[in-house]
Amino acid sequence: MPPWRRTVYILFWVQLLSTAGFSLVFPFLPLYVKEIGIASGGSIEFWSGLVFSSQAVTMMVASPIWGAFADRYGRKVMLVRATIGGAILIALMGFAQNAEQLVILRTLQGLVTGVVAAASALAAAAAPRERSGEALGLLQMARSVGVAVGPVVGGVLGDAFGFRESFWITGALLGVSGVCAMLWVHEDFTPAPHSAKGGLFDGYRKLLAAPGMGGLYELNFLRSLGQTMILPIISLFVVQLHGSEQGAASITGLVIGGAAVTGALSAVWLGRLGDRVGHTRVMIGSAAVAALCYLPQPFVTNAWQLGVLQALGGFAAGGLVPALAALMNLWSPQGNQGATYGLDTSVNAAARSVAPMIGAGIAFWLGMRGVFGATAFVYLLIVALTFLIVRQVSARRGEAAALGLAMKGAGDD
Repeated sequence: MPPWRRTVYILFWVQLLSTAGFSLVFPFLPLYVKEIGIASGGSIEFWSGLVFSSQAVTMMVASPIWGAFADRYGRKVMLVRATIGGAILIALMGFAQNAEQLVILRTLQGLVTGVVAAASALAAAAAPRERSGEALGLLQMARSVGVAVGPVVGGVLGDAFGFRESFWITGALLGVSGVCAMLWVHEDFTPAPHSAKGGLFDGYRKLLAAPGMGGLYELNFLRSLGQTMILPIISLFVVQLHGSEQGAASITGLVIGGAAVTGALSAVWLGRLGDRVGHTRVMIGSAAVAALCYLPQPFVTNAWQLGVLQALGGFAAGGLVPALAALMNLWSPQGNQGATYGLDTSVNAAARSVAPMIGAGIAFWLGMRGVFGATAFVYLLIVALTFLIVRQVSARRGEAAALGLAMKGAGDD
């Protein structure tokens, strides 16, 4: 087995364990807010949105800094920091006495964690560039399986034993993934000489100057927006469809988990397909099919219909993450993987910081069903923007090629 493939397989398991831990609490976070109460007043919907958004806001700020440190000092140490730090903070959430304390801990979690960025940077640095889609598709598969398993287990545990225990199990899973990273992840990393390091954020200036990179981050913002806009209301919508809170957490876990399972099944296949036919084609096709799957969801009348459509949409959307991640690795300057995926995580977090509040606002004005229609519109925007970015990148590369030929001709003269 090539060394790069062995590294990616180990990262697969680290990503799986950590993502399962993080997503284990998703189905019942709004219900947990309702259970522990609000000390300072306000609606359940507002504080549920803030619980999701607070972590994303601080991760948006911290991720570029961690990414720059990763390129200077190594990506493995960033992975260990994210998993162990997350284990401690999420375990503490099981002791929260009110929504305000939970928001504070979620805020600190955003500052410390960032497993996806660290694992992606490691995989992108280890794998040959022409195998980027396969390597990053495997990590997306691990992430999707973790998102699938975590909510189902979390929903069952929440209904059977209570919500606090789920946070402690989450902490344990993250701790195990951190130990796995310390023991078995290998990185061939040679720090740049001190004279060549430059400023901490020099890598980001080079990154954003590369053709198409700004557009890829815009696409990632929309992708994350579409993925997370329904999270604050989906458990409440399931209660509405189901007619009772009894068993709602388990049903919500199955709905979220079903979409994640189908996304996991499609991620590796679509990542490899992108290596052969082009990742932009996979982007366009995946986003278009995801939009078609969300268009009927405002009209569902029971939970099983929602679950089927979410599963189909998850299969389509499963191709977006490996396609975007592979394009970032192919279009970014070499040696900037930490900066590339640090900024990727920051943009992803920016979307997740506003998506819950947007979802809550749409639910307030148009009802919860309107959130699913808005999500379909976001995926249609991805299709249109991908076409535009491809045209711009082709034009810029054509100009660069023409300039290179002109300079060569001038040199020959």
